[in-house]
Amino acid sequence: MTQVNHGPLLRKLGLIIVLMFGFAFALVPLYDVFCRITGLNGKTAEQPATADRAVIDDKRTVQIEFLAHADAQMPWQFSEETERLSVRPGEMKQVNYRVFNPTDRTMVAQAVPSVSPGPAATYLKKVECFCFNRQELKAGESKLMPLKFYIDPALPGDINTITLSYSLYDITETKPTPALAQRK
Repeated sequence: MTQVNHGPLLRKLGLIIVLMFGFAFALVPLYDVFCRITGLNGKTAEQPATADRAVIDDKRTVQIEFLAHADAQMPWQFSEETERLSVRPGEMKQVNYRVFNPTDRTMVAQAVPSVSPGPAATYLKKVECFCFNRQELKAGESKLMPLKFYIDPALPGDINTITLSYSLYDITETKPTPALAQRK
């Protein structure tokens, strides 16, 4: 009986496994790039838009719905002050979100926006947003967080309602300590 050498097959299978893990690891940044280019997945710009905007379109009104929710591991109370607003494209508007830290410790949070329908995300221009920065609240502290925005008049005519949803996440553990921050 001859003995079969499985070494080459095992090397090929090992290489396939390594390539699969590498591909899976690369999917997240590739997906982010894809979403940025296409405007899919409702991701909004991570930087403020300029306040210089187009002329207000008096012939059109777009409904904006605002949603707020905290992640299951986030004990903060997070809510929108305004649930729905009629906006004319090009018109600057401001709404506020409320947040309250009911815990007995200082915590840090980050809000992550999502827009629906996805293609509308590129037309929602945030001039000022609490989502651009980390939010730190001391124990028992509450805060009013503004969102200043406008809708680009180039928004396709078939989009009449935009939903802007914020999810709030606890990033307290990822916040650098003051000693580390000074070294940078």
